[in-house]
Amino acid sequence: MDFNKIQNSLVTKKQEKELLSGVKKRDKEAFIKAYDLYVDQIFRFVYFKVGNKEEANDLTSVVFLKTWNYIQDSSIEDFKTLRALIYKIARTSIIDHYRKNSNFSKVSFENKEGEPIDIKDEKQDIARQAEINFDFGIIEQKLKELKDEYREVIILRFIDELNIKEMAAILDKPKNNVRVLLHRALKALRELMENENGK
Repeated sequence: MDFNKIQNSLVTKKQEKELLSGVKKRDKEAFIKAYDLYVDQIFRFVYFKVGNKEEANDLTSVVFLKTWNYIQDSSIEDFKTLRALIYKIARTSIIDHYRKNSNFSKVSFENKEGEPIDIKDEKQDIARQAEINFDFGIIEQKLKELKDEYREVIILRFIDELNIKEMAAILDKPKNNVRVLLHRALKALRELMENENGK
């Protein structure tokens, strides 16, 4: 049992409760802290959906602006976590972005010169990063081949590390449906990986 990991997750849950309480009172400082806590995760989520750094930056800003406006205009009692609310707004903002631009593009993990883009999470330690990088190239390729809803649940669960309850709130689905969707997505990804290894 990794005591540091448990302790960090408890601190995050405590922070989340305090921030949610402050944000419910429309406290600007609490919202700024929430922004600092979630901006990198939201950027990564948006980037994996739109595949363009500039668009991802713009959309991430839009997400937090919409979140603040939503907090000012509405009650957020329906949301048990602030993170679920922000991801829900991010998801609808991405949908709105695609509807507005109506040019669906696949996520590209390459820059204009065709070189792979390195997406770093500074909070990860080197050993974990090396472990992740081992199959990440193959997984990146295979993620592109999955249906959008499968790709989305895999990103939410394993890249953004959301729990099933948060995913259910973001996706507007019952927890059991999210579990089934995640199971199917992992099965589809596993089949693609096995086909790759069988070549």
